[in-house]
Amino acid sequence: MVENHGINLDCSVFNNVKQSEGFFAASDTNISIVDDYTWIASGGINSRVYLSKDKGRSWEIFNTPILQGEPTTGIFSIDFYDKNNGYAIGGDYTKPEKDSLNKIITSDGGKTWKSIADNKNPGYRSCVQYIPNSNGEKLLAVGFEGIDYSSDGGSNWKNLSKEGYYTVRFLNDTVAYAAGKGKISQLVFK
Repeated sequence: MVENHGINLDCSVFNNVKQSEGFFAASDTNISIVDDYTWIASGGINSRVYLSKDKGRSWEIFNTPILQGEPTTGIFSIDFYDKNNGYAIGGDYTKPEKDSLNKIITSDGGKTWKSIADNKNPGYRSCVQYIPNSNGEKLLAVGFEGIDYSSDGGSNWKNLSKEGYYTVRFLNDTVAYAAGKGKISQLVFK
């Protein structure tokens, strides 16, 4: 049992985890929370999204079209701008140039997902975050092969740097901090 703000959560709600389904947490962004809603992304042989609308008391599980089937594939990062609009990124970290089926989007709170920006950079990325106060249009993605920016909801991406990072967090809508192997960098958006 896990205690969550005075509410005991029974971990047996996760008895539907499939064999070889993993939860990649290196970027610390395979979980997204908006108000009472929580999404957890999985990867590996099976890559799904777990959704709770009541702070973890009950869960629904939804399949995704993201690249999956190998232990090195799936969703590595998920972020929601609000209760409906979310974006997930990943791919196969052993084939970081592969840019097909590694980006997915939802507009119904995570119940259905569709592939987006197929055969367009970026390839594998370990972290994606919505830029605050951007109406869900601006995203930043980082991975060990670079930093990428989208101003159109993730349909198109522009590479900002080839310098590798594993995770990024926004302080506000103009300042973010990216962390990588032995480094932390401040990113300023104007």
